[in-house]
Amino acid sequence: MLKIEHLTKAYGSKKAVDDLSLHIAPGEVYGFIGHNGAGKTTTIKSVAGILPFDSGRILVDGVDIAKDPIACKQRMAYIPDDPQLYAFMRGTEYLTFVGDIYGVGAAQRQERIAIYAQAFDMTEDLGQAIGAYSHGMKQKLALMAAWLHQPRLILMDEPFVGLDPKAAHTLKGMMRTLCDQGGAIFFSTHVLEVAEKLCDKVAIIKDGRLIRSGTMEEVKGDESLESVFLELEE
Repeated sequence: MLKIEHLTKAYGSKKAVDDLSLHIAPGEVYGFIGHNGAGKTTTIKSVAGILPFDSGRILVDGVDIAKDPIACKQRMAYIPDDPQLYAFMRGTEYLTFVGDIYGVGAAQRQERIAIYAQAFDMTEDLGQAIGAYSHGMKQKLALMAAWLHQPRLILMDEPFVGLDPKAAHTLKGMMRTLCDQGGAIFFSTHVLEVAEKLCDKVAIIKDGRLIRSGTMEEVKGDESLESVFLELEE
């Protein structure tokens, strides 16, 4: 589903990502953890086609993002850690706009919006201007928009920040359902307990380099993920 091969991205003389390789298969929830500035966001933005990289290759469902970025973006969705949405739009207008971009038919769009709005307790809020939304509400709207075209791959940067416990539970269920249907999730998180319970595989990045990756059992053994992470960060 997603292959990252020898990805390198530098800002001046500093390598934000240094020769990073990962393979995320269909059906996998893959967690990406590391301290602030480790290279998580740079990696995810490169995969999303937002940030040009210096060397390496990124394949989304077999398609090279450098050669056909539009085809890759049609297959995936990206949610940043602080979604910048159009404040002047109402929630329904924004979702309609996103649906039109991805060619989602009107009937399908309305059905999916209704399902996701109910799941996130947003039905009554979609008529409001996005500018009046709290951070948590914007996060919920961004998640609804990401799932609207039923992408094969979803990239998320700290998706649980700002979500209330019920919304976080809903998101976990949506992530697992998408993967059970053959999709894949690649997300960064600081919430190690969530990663430990939710992820099929996890990768730990430090100073731009991958220092450990694999199944949860391979990465943490008999220890907690938090213990392993803290040991590796020393």
